[in-house]
Amino acid sequence: MKYIKNTLSFETQRGSVVTLGKFDGLHRGHMLLVNRVLEVGRQEGLETVIFTFAVPPSMRVAHEPAHQLLTNDERHLRLEGYGVDMLIECPFSDAVMHMEPEAFIREILVEKLHAACVVVGTDFRFGYQRRGDVRMLETLGPSCGFRTEIIQKAREDGREISSTWIKEELRKGSMETVERLLGYPYTVREEIVHGRALGRTIGVPTINQVPVKEKLLPPYGVYVSRVKVGGQEFYGMTNIGVKPTVKENFTGVETYLFDCGQDLYGQMAEVALLHFQRREQKFPSVEALQEHLKKDEKQARQFLRENYRV
Repeated sequence: MKYIKNTLSFETQRGSVVTLGKFDGLHRGHMLLVNRVLEVGRQEGLETVIFTFAVPPSMRVAHEPAHQLLTNDERHLRLEGYGVDMLIECPFSDAVMHMEPEAFIREILVEKLHAACVVVGTDFRFGYQRRGDVRMLETLGPSCGFRTEIIQKAREDGREISSTWIKEELRKGSMETVERLLGYPYTVREEIVHGRALGRTIGVPTINQVPVKEKLLPPYGVYVSRVKVGGQEFYGMTNIGVKPTVKENFTGVETYLFDCGQDLYGQMAEVALLHFQRREQKFPSVEALQEHLKKDEKQARQFLRENYRV
């Protein structure tokens, strides 16, 4: 897959089928667009293109913090796994931010991407002050050489699946609901780094990760998890937070891998959070923490036996 980021110097080699959006989470609704793009690409021999921005436009326009379900790297890897030909993370520069929708169609869709088909959701908006919409694409498309396909929203329990809804559930720690809406478990993908080795000294050796600040995390606490690292898969339990008993000064993701004694430092790990067990809490002593972790492990293993037959 061609991965183009932080530049406006991009162009497809042939006609393309394009979908556009923020694609935060690549949830089930987004996948309707992505799968249609892949289908059209196969049927018509077109290059398949996902067009998004390097940062959420709301960061520049409304100065909102970027609390993303997927980091850019996580999104990149998922799309690569689906078989997309090109992912463009366009810089949301002043020039792009103030580009009129007609200019966006002409300069981006036509001149750079040679679009033959544009696939979008019903509420897609684009261009300066979001003046462009699906009707504009349908109206101008024929004279510009492309057709527009409008995909209806995916729904669950009568409600449209959206990144906003998923974030609501994530902040509540409703990991099973998050997984149902995403179509896959919520995952943190980061390099395994050295911690303070406290877990090893109390009989609970762990792997440590420090997520980027843009990554939206669920409530601080203990989770049942499944971890992929180095082509292997493990189950375990993960603590997200600042470990108040030992007073860490940063937010970390610390995972105890059941039945694993390997040295995994320096490798990338994907920690899928399957179930929220309890909130993070401060214990009166390290010994009290150690005792409670035994109870956490027992509960986690029971959950895995009942739900994953592990």
